Amino acid sequence: MYAFTYERPTSLAEATKLVHAGGQALAGGQTMLASMKQRLMQPDTLVDLGRVSELSGVRKDGEQLVIGAMTKHCDVEQNALVKQYLPALAALAGGIGDRQVRAMGTLGGSVANNDPAACYPSAALALGATIHTTTRKIAADDFFFAMYATALQAGELITAVSFPIPKRAAYAKFKQGASRFAMVGVFVADTVQGPRVAVTGAANGVFRHAGLEAALAKKFAPEVVAQVSIDASELNSDIHASAEYRAQLIKVQTRRAVQEALA
Repeated sequence: MYAFTYERPTSLAEATKLVHAGGQALAGGQTMLASMKQRLMQPDTLVDLGRVSELSGVRKDGEQLVIGAMTKHCDVEQNALVKQYLPALAALAGGIGDRQVRAMGTLGGSVANNDPAACYPSAALALGATIHTTTRKIAADDFFFAMYATALQAGELITAVSFPIPKRAAYAKFKQGASRFAMVGVFVADTVQGPRVAVTGAANGVFRHAGLEAALAKKFAPEVVAQVSIDASELNSDIHASAEYRAQLIKVQTRRAVQEALA
């Protein structure tokens, strides 16, 4: 490791000031600390958000659940409001990594990092979530760009994510055995605007699938998935799975998610 300044602000105002001055925000550290050890990242100042209490917690606001950016995966999994109104999100959080990762990793950190195989981005995109930052509100459809790229600007911090409560939803993930990231994960949500399907792990970033959404809009049933063609040309192909295999996994996981949502 190398020398750096470590700051632990206790208020959002203090944290924002430090980040605007060039500090690097640290959430759960599940990606950043590993990157620093490998010298892929070398920030001069780390701004640990762990003591900023206003960034944690879950509340219901009308027909939405608002979850603070520093809320840990294990707390999303166990929260009574999430389990009551959005059990698919609680189940998703409970399937991230292992117990140690869930005890440290945070919702905001995962969304900001936008790993192409992360689980939370699929939930945000499928549910039509809104990402709240220190300066604005960004619709999930406009937030996620390519691999590790988002709409966040320099000095901007995620403060919370608001998730509209769907009629029904479920997440199905085929795990990569070693990392427990999604080789393919599909989040299906039947919303007031119609079905939304978001896929993670299959390509260079999370994406919605228009064909699956159109089929489910006609009939929200697992058997309609078989009628949809999945284009493998832009999917990942690596030592774990070919693009064609991932295309088939998208259909399998979508069918499973729809079955679970209907259960």
